[in-house]
Amino acid sequence: MKWLVFLALTAALWASEADRRTIFILGDSLAAGAGVDPDEAFPALLQKRIDAAGLKYEIVNAGVSGDTSAGGLRRIDWLLRRKVDIVVLELGGNDGLRGIPPASTRTNLQAIIDRTRGKYPDVTIVIAGMEMPPNMGPEYTSAFRQIFPDLAKSNKAAVIPFLLEGVGGKPELNLPDQIHPNPEGHRIVAENVWKVLKPLLKGD
Repeated sequence: MKWLVFLALTAALWASEADRRTIFILGDSLAAGAGVDPDEAFPALLQKRIDAAGLKYEIVNAGVSGDTSAGGLRRIDWLLRRKVDIVVLELGGNDGLRGIPPASTRTNLQAIIDRTRGKYPDVTIVIAGMEMPPNMGPEYTSAFRQIFPDLAKSNKAAVIPFLLEGVGGKPELNLPDQIHPNPEGHRIVAENVWKVLKPLLKGD
């Protein structure tokens, strides 16, 4: 299955239209659209909004189910073989669910930002905030939540306060696993991202 994901991502990376800017959504199963049709996942919904607005951007969905911040760091150099204008960094959720120390997650995400800006200094970074369920404990959940606004501030990046705002914890908007959004949930996630992404897009 991971080989098929690799092939699909490779095809998306190199099937670029020369007159379009590129948006990477570097993420995990949320971006990959686990459990729903790919056309129902929030990256595809964002592309539809971009097309409807007549904006010349192509979204490359670099979401891989199960990926962590360390996994994203391992594959960022390969992804950056294609020029990118905007990166939506949607990683960290699996780190939290595995109890990885927030400091490690922060370090990995910072390294992804550094490598991306090192190759494309003018890239725009958007950081998608995540939160952990209360059962992870108040100290952990607080430290984890703070990763994302802190990174946004120190890197002068845009931030989506909480990617799953209005979706997380609502059974009717999630698949039976209560982790991944259903199609209706993805529509809300797309709106959460669009509010932050739209002002960053150039109309020319």
